[in-house]
Amino acid sequence: MSVWSEAHGTQLARAPAGLPVRSLGNGALWLAAFLSGFVIEEPAPYELYMALIAVVWFACGLKLRREFGLLIICLMLYVAGGIASTPMATEFGQAMMYIAVSGFLAVTAIFYAAILADDPDRFRVIQSGYTFSAVLVAAIGISGYFRLFPGADYFTLYDRARGTFQDPNVFGPFLVLPTVLLIQKLLRDSVLKNLHLLMPLAVLLLGVFLSFSRGAWGVLCAAVLLIYVLALVTEQSRRRRARLVFLGFAGVLAVFALIAAALSLESVSDMFVQRAKLVQDYDAARLGRFARYSLGFQMVMEYPLGIGALEFNNYFPEDEHNVYLKGFTTYGWLGGAIYILLALWTLCAMVPLLFKSRPWTAFTQSVFAVFFAHLILSVIIDTDHWRHMYMLYGLAWGMIATDRIEQKRARTAAWPLSRART
Repeated sequence: MSVWSEAHGTQLARAPAGLPVRSLGNGALWLAAFLSGFVIEEPAPYELYMALIAVVWFACGLKLRREFGLLIICLMLYVAGGIASTPMATEFGQAMMYIAVSGFLAVTAIFYAAILADDPDRFRVIQSGYTFSAVLVAAIGISGYFRLFPGADYFTLYDRARGTFQDPNVFGPFLVLPTVLLIQKLLRDSVLKNLHLLMPLAVLLLGVFLSFSRGAWGVLCAAVLLIYVLALVTEQSRRRRARLVFLGFAGVLAVFALIAAALSLESVSDMFVQRAKLVQDYDAARLGRFARYSLGFQMVMEYPLGIGALEFNNYFPEDEHNVYLKGFTTYGWLGGAIYILLALWTLCAMVPLLFKSRPWTAFTQSVFAVFFAHLILSVIIDTDHWRHMYMLYGLAWGMIATDRIEQKRARTAAWPLSRART
């Protein structure tokens, strides 16, 4: 049992079979994180399982704490804005189903926040399940891309690896957090003692690359750069800083070698040349992605309640491809403003945690880096129903709540002391 659990008076009850309830709970949590990588069809196993585990865990006493109350309030208002906009939709039933999914994903974010606030050591369980899932999903995507077994092309889309996701643009970003966590481990600890991490890391990097998602590439580069800078800034030993500089150069060379090996295949190099263009034809067209941003924001200014879920492509050739614009079109002015508020507040609340010495600081830094990169990505991609995006919100607020609970306990412990002195 962790020190945190002891401090909160958590008792280690036992199941009839003799297994600790805590172990059963951690196993169920590991499976939830693992299943997050399998959403190729809806409803996905992850959704069905999360609906069950959330009900069971909350029924067994998992607390909704005031320390992550802002997350709960903002998500409730966000979904409320979506409900208010549904009468504007031409397909009322589809719009209500879309908002119902939003509500469910909001519950998953709250669940992860509550889980970590209750015991922050559970980050290890989530990290393990997520990483195992990501490596397996990446391997499936790579196998599909190279057609290593009959029917493997089912795991590709438009000649891009998609793994067990519906879209390569979701598959690639999903792999980034575990990739960053492994890189973080290599930066902080001895590389020689962690050589076993190089193979799964290579699989994850190749999976991100073969998704040919410019967004995923950008998220990975931004997140890795951010944790690398954090490692340099927080490291006080000159010798270890020099080691980090060396690892940085070695890591860049290794990634270039991996990319060069992949580009030696003609099919890979052709797709890379096509996807590496900063602006695609569908971005800069007359009603392309960038034009829709401007026209879309102008339009929603006339609709305080929004235009309804799944309605944007009735006005324009394609969907919003911008989660902030979608916030206003699908959830009204209320939802759009609340989403921006929640995103910025989450970032600001996490910043002080990055420089505190805690067992989960490296995990917090990785979550912050990937979350920050996803918020930038959300300018050009609709991340509204990405399961792992809501998980990131939950993990972030779980860490924020943990820090606030620690501070509160420290003040409570110090108060009798200061009172006795006076």
